[in-house]
Amino acid sequence: MVGCHPDLAVETRGLTRRFGELLAVDHLDLLVPQGMVFGLLGRNGAGKTTTIKMLTTLLAPTEGTARIAGFDIGTQPARVRRLVGYVPQLLSADGALTALENLLVFARLYHIPRAQRRTRIDAALASVGLQDAAHKLVRDFSGGMIRRLEIVQSMLHRPAVLFLDEPTIGLDPVARHGIWEQLRNLIAQEGTTLFLTTHDMEEADELCGQVAIMHRGTVVVHGTPEELKARLGAHANLDDVFVAYSAATEETEEGALRDVQRTRRTARRLG
Repeated sequence: MVGCHPDLAVETRGLTRRFGELLAVDHLDLLVPQGMVFGLLGRNGAGKTTTIKMLTTLLAPTEGTARIAGFDIGTQPARVRRLVGYVPQLLSADGALTALENLLVFARLYHIPRAQRRTRIDAALASVGLQDAAHKLVRDFSGGMIRRLEIVQSMLHRPAVLFLDEPTIGLDPVARHGIWEQLRNLIAQEGTTLFLTTHDMEEADELCGQVAIMHRGTVVVHGTPEELKARLGAHANLDDVFVAYSAATEETEEGALRDVQRTRRTARRLG
C-alpha cells in the first residue's frame, strides 16, 4: 500500500463538491481507521451520498483529495475501485437475473479467477441463507433477500472498504436485524472496513465504532456513540445527539426534499 497513513481505510483532506452554486460537500476532513465500522450521519441533503460517490470514484471532487487504503481517488481511481464495494440506496441487483447469475456477472466484472468463482459464490449465498434461492429470479425476492444478496455481491471480491448507503431502508425489524448480523459476520471473516450512512440511530448505535454528523456539507461533530451521548447527559440517546447537531435550515430544504423523494421510492421498492 502507498500513502502517508497505511493504517487508514479512508482519509479525506478538504474534500469538496459543488453543483453550480450549491456547495454539497464543504472541505470535508475525515480519518477512518482500518477495521472500523464508521457511520456518516446527517439529515437529507447534508452531503452524505455525495461524499460516498466521490469516495467510490463515481463523482469527481471539485476540490480536495481522498485516499482509500492509501490510494488516491483522483490519480489512482482504478486501484480504488478494486478496493471498494458499494451498496447504493437504490436497488442495484438485476431483477431479471437469478441470484446466481447476478453474482456471476459481478465476479466476471471484478476478474475473480474462473476456478474460484463458484466456490466463492456458493459460500457467499450460504453465508446469508440464500443458497436455496440461487436459481430464483431476484424480482421475486423480498426486500430483505435483495439487500442480503447485494451485500454479499459487493463483498465477493473481498474489498478493503465496503460503502453502504442506507443499507436497511424500508426493511422490517426482523430483516433489519438480519442484515446487522450479516454485516458483523462479514467483518469478523474478512476484516473489512464498513462506511455507512443511515437515518436509523439504533442501527448506528448498534454497529458503529465511530460516527460523524454532517450538516451543510461538513462534519460538525465526531466520536464514538458513547462519547457523543455523554456530551448531552446521562440519559441521552443517539436520537438526541442527531437532533442536537443536525438542525434543519431553510437553505437545505430543497436538497432535502429531493433526497426524501428518492428515499421514499427506494422504501416502496423494498416493500
